Amino acid sequence: MKYLRVNRTVSGKKGFCHYIAHTWQLWLMLMPAMVYIFIFCYVPMYGIQLAFREYNFSAGITGGKFVGLKYFRQYFESPMFFTTLKNTFLISAASIIVGFPAPIFLAMVINQIKMKLWKKTVQTIVYIPYFISVVVMVSMLNIMLSNSSGVISNLLKSLHLVNSKVNLLGTASAFIPVYVLSGVWQSMGWNSIIYIAALSAVDTQLYDACKIDGANRMQTMRHIDFPAVMPTIIILLIMNMGNILNVGFDKIYLMQNSLNLGASQVISTYVYDVGIKSSQFSFGSAVGLFNTLINFVFLIITNYIAKRTSGTGLM
Repeated sequence: MKYLRVNRTVSGKKGFCHYIAHTWQLWLMLMPAMVYIFIFCYVPMYGIQLAFREYNFSAGITGGKFVGLKYFRQYFESPMFFTTLKNTFLISAASIIVGFPAPIFLAMVINQIKMKLWKKTVQTIVYIPYFISVVVMVSMLNIMLSNSSGVISNLLKSLHLVNSKVNLLGTASAFIPVYVLSGVWQSMGWNSIIYIAALSAVDTQLYDACKIDGANRMQTMRHIDFPAVMPTIIILLIMNMGNILNVGFDKIYLMQNSLNLGASQVISTYVYDVGIKSSQFSFGSAVGLFNTLINFVFLIITNYIAKRTSGTGLM
């Protein structure tokens, strides 16, 4: 038995050295990404301890007094806890429910276009909005949703879908639809690229068989395209669920005003207002860490359900 254990250890070492010797080029190509992730993702984790200390400018990050869960309790007991948590979850859930299926359907529609020139034209048109900066995007929303001269506002008013006196950007109930729909319009084309790439691997003989059987385009999309992209859908859904409380700060902060604050105050903007602007760095770190833990729990649960139901997952 002792000889076998020694022999396995030696063979394991030889196997690892043999693996490195034959794949060192791949590891060398991967090295810049690994260094980048280590520096900008793992090294900053050293500051997590700030959530458990009372920050002192003179003492630095590690020199403050250890206070345990004081700032977590402060956030849980604050009147903004349920408001920020509810707003963040509603915006994220609406973005996933509306925005996640949109690029899937768009990719399947583009895949059905047979004329190459028309297909490339459609792809270019739907990709362009992704390259619009957030500042320009919010400026466009301010112009198009203006209560007096906005194109979209006047169109909705002419169709009697909104009241003539309603200010969409200043109405709390309209904040989430405006945020979600504008985000879908901006990112739908770009997010469809990965699904188009997955559909390009489908055997063309399957489409020919569908034509022979008399299937229309919708039936082809349902029975051929959708099963082909299902593994990709599951992986991306797991990743999106892992970021369910990570609502983008920049766009919400630019769209935020005193009239829609009840629906637009999310965890990230609250951390900025209280933690950064008020110099409560320990409190802001505690709120941010709580946000990360919730995202991690959602990621683990979604991955577990996906593994049990479909056999596809991240881990």
